[in-house]
Amino acid sequence: MNRKPKTLLVVALVAVVGMAFRVSWNALRDVARAIGADHTAATLYPFVVDGLMALALVATLVLTAEARRFALRVLGTYTAASLVLNYVHGLVPALHGASVDWGRLADWDPANWALVLLATSLPVGSIYFGSDLVAKVLHHQPDPITNAEKMTESVNNRSMADQGEPSPIPVAVNPVPIPRAVQVGFLKSTVALKPLPAIEPVPVRPVSTVAADSTRPRRATGRVPDSARSARPKRTPDELLAQARAASVDWPDAYLTADRIRKTVHTSAEKARGLRDTLLAERAA
Repeated sequence: MNRKPKTLLVVALVAVVGMAFRVSWNALRDVARAIGADHTAATLYPFVVDGLMALALVATLVLTAEARRFALRVLGTYTAASLVLNYVHGLVPALHGASVDWGRLADWDPANWALVLLATSLPVGSIYFGSDLVAKVLHHQPDPITNAEKMTESVNNRSMADQGEPSPIPVAVNPVPIPRAVQVGFLKSTVALKPLPAIEPVPVRPVSTVAADSTRPRRATGRVPDSARSARPKRTPDELLAQARAASVDWPDAYLTADRIRKTVHTSAEKARGLRDTLLAERAA
């Protein structure tokens, strides 16, 4: 539908709703006077009831899921209440001339109490439900999936003229290269092929690899060479004998063994045996 017919339709709808509100406004104003409202309150009373109906209708178009069902319940409740009060206004002629007693909307007392309770509770309910609906609308976040579905549906519902020219289907190019044997066979049937120049191989230099530096100390896996050993001063036989004599001066003869001497002066087993024999001979002399 074009823009101009839509505008005319909206204007006609607003006019019909305005006239219907004027008719309902007359009945609700008289009911408000019957329950004790003053002139200003009776004039604003129809906006409390029918105005919340319009607010709930707008909320149902914006909200979704549970919030939308709540708005529909508010819309149905206030529509039914407005219908009941308009019906009572038609049944009680005294309401038209404002000659009815205060708080008297029906001759039967239980019905009158129910109608008065309904008429007086609508303003309080309008404050509560209206505030709740406005808060739900302000905090509502549209669902992106729902919007995408609506967009797809709107595109599908458009006519071919509105959708425009369809985009051409892309042609897929075969990414697999044709074998050279097939190319040569095809070209031989048309033109003579020239020999291709020989391609000399490019020498490849060996890449030298450098071991990564490691901070972890490596353990010796074999005999440490002499060059890697720490330099220790060599002792003469007299120095070894003097050290062994000084270390074993308090030893008894039973402790004077080659192994104990070797461990004490840190020498070889052969030299330790010679030191042992020498010390035993000195003690025997």
